[in-house]
Parts: sequence; C-alpha cells; structure tokens
Amino acid sequence: MAVRLLFDENLSESVASRVQSDFPGSEHVRRVIGTGASDRSIWEYAQRNGLVLVTLDEDFQRMSMARGAPPKVIWIESHNARNAALASMLIAKVEVINRFISDSEAAMLVLIAP
Repeated sequence: MAVRLLFDENLSESVASRVQSDFPGSEHVRRVIGTGASDRSIWEYAQRNGLVLVTLDEDFQRMSMARGAPPKVIWIESHNARNAALASMLIAKVEVINRFISDSEAAMLVLIAP
C-alpha cells in the first residue's frame, strides 16, 4: 500500500503536487479541509483517513510527542527551503519514510531540509 501524505497549510500545495508520483493519493489541507483549519481538525482528518501528516509546524511535533500515532507525523525542520527542494527531499527519502511507516513504535520522523 502506498504511503499517503497530508501536507499542512504551512507547506505549499506545489510540494504536494510534485510528490504525487512517489506518494500517490497525497492531499493538501487547503484542498480537503480548507484554509485556516485548526490543528485538531487537521490531526483528526489525518487520523480518520490513514494519512501521514507532513508539517513544518512545531505544534504537531508536540502533539505527536504527547499523543503518539496515529497519525504519524513527518516534521520538516526548514529554514526557508524552496518548495522544489522540499519535494525533492521527500522523494529522495522515500525509503526512509517507508521504514518509518512500517515501524509500529515510531510516531514522528524528523527530516532536515537542505
């Protein structure tokens, strides 16, 4: 089964579009929940739909540490990385992400953007 990602509002919709070939069925929060969705509604949407939440937001990092999975969270530590670089990084890390998803003990994966 392919890993499906849910991109938080703080990531561009173009990142979600660029990774579709490696993560088919991935979605962006703005398209499925709307602009300005609360962290709780995003968390619950990802949980209900079996999506892995991808974010730059430290709030989700804290939620993951407090609540555990599901949903699993990929937290990207970035200092203004370009959208193309973020998408390329996710594609390059597909094997790491797949191992993370397969690890029943892991709730959060931290990736450092180039």
